[in-house]
Amino acid sequence: MSGSDSAGEKLIVRRPLARNAVYSLLGQGLPLFAALIAFPLLIKALGTDRFGILSLAWVLIGYFSLFDLGLGRALTKLVAEKLGAGAEREIPDLVWSALALMFVLGVVGAILVALVSPWLVGSVLKIPHELQAETLHSFFIIAVSTPIVITTTGLRGILEARQMFGLVNAIRIPMGLFTFLGPLLVLPVTSSLAAITGVLLVGRVIAWMVHFYYCLKIMPSLRHGAVKIAAMGPLTRFGAWMSVTNTVGPLMVYLDRFAIGALISAAAVAYYTTPYEVVTKLSIVAGALSSVLFPAFASSMVEDRERAAWIYKKGVIYLLALLFPPILLVVAFARPWLEIWLGPEFAQNGFQVMQWLAAGVLCNSLAQIPFALIQGAGRPDLTAKLHLVELPFYFGLLWWMLSGHGIVGAAMAWSARTAADALVLFYLARTFVPGASLAREARVAAAAFVLLLAAALINGLGMKVWFVIATLAVYAPLAWMLVFVSRERAFSLNARNNTANG
Repeated sequence: MSGSDSAGEKLIVRRPLARNAVYSLLGQGLPLFAALIAFPLLIKALGTDRFGILSLAWVLIGYFSLFDLGLGRALTKLVAEKLGAGAEREIPDLVWSALALMFVLGVVGAILVALVSPWLVGSVLKIPHELQAETLHSFFIIAVSTPIVITTTGLRGILEARQMFGLVNAIRIPMGLFTFLGPLLVLPVTSSLAAITGVLLVGRVIAWMVHFYYCLKIMPSLRHGAVKIAAMGPLTRFGAWMSVTNTVGPLMVYLDRFAIGALISAAAVAYYTTPYEVVTKLSIVAGALSSVLFPAFASSMVEDRERAAWIYKKGVIYLLALLFPPILLVVAFARPWLEIWLGPEFAQNGFQVMQWLAAGVLCNSLAQIPFALIQGAGRPDLTAKLHLVELPFYFGLLWWMLSGHGIVGAAMAWSARTAADALVLFYLARTFVPGASLAREARVAAAAFVLLLAAALINGLGMKVWFVIATLAVYAPLAWMLVFVSRERAFSLNARNNTANG
């Protein structure tokens, strides 16, 4: 059997990537259903302006979970490497040193948030005057949560390095549900944004405590670790460039909503964020897969690059096959679905936003596979430099499109950036797996985007229904035959031939 084939089979048996990917998918996907339930209730109870501000609070909490200078992912990589090398005695000092650094960064982040909040609320964002006081209080509460959120990413990284994805997502699922359902618990008492963000803070503290408990339970040696300056060197060296990606990358993801709040209104943020929060949840498939593939790439790029190429191609193939049907449904039926879910006002203002964002999600999701490969190969500097180059161009494009085309222009700019990002990442990935040709996948992706464009342009609900049915009727057997069966058949034949020749 060939090296890549045997390694691929070994990977499936010894490292249950598929099972871990399913765990991650559930952990990131189930909160979507909570959002579907919570959003109409929150909009009705809070009003459009308050809900828009709440969505900004969610953005800030999510953004600062990544503002850890790359130490969370660096910790995952280094702990996984030491486990593989049998150097477990070095892990406790490494972990405590990382957590200490992350806590300091969290405190610095909290101070920065507290300092800029009055400026954001009073001058940058178009917050109605009567809501400015409670918005400011909410942002202060978010500042307090920053050290907790950041150190939680480190604790989660320890569990991921131990391949404890089932446990990680057993914690993530209730926390994801609480993010959207927690505010509903406050509504019978008050509609204050400060009270709502306070409840979210309590949830984050509980999540930290649960992560910490299981880290100690699974790795009792952590009880005897100490903070050591020498242990911080490898963390900061790997995390330095990762920190640029973790800061600039999410900034480009979240910048659109703050630009909308600054240029238009808090209500416009709500019209944009609501379809955004739903449609971008489709990227959880890619997020679940890439989070599992990252440690696999980190080890296979050192041990066996043919195995890395095998994993890389499979990841792209399966992701494209899984995502196209739901993206097609979103593009085709964005308007009627929004009208049923949130009413004609939200449908009128948000359906084109949802269509453009859906196309961008497909690009962004596919890009996560080469992104994980490049970082797993130990080159986070490449993705960081790419994001640094992208940021000013995206900022200019976003401002221009938002000024001329409103929130639809913001969605178009976001999708254009994700497409450019994906093309560059796939080009860079060729350096690490030169034998992994994706010519067939590129043709399939191009055809998929043509079909998405057609689904958006077709008028009439009946015509859209027939188009989607016909497309999926042709797509299903082709996806199975061309993407799955042919490649698995080639895989098996190659394995038999190499065994016979050996």
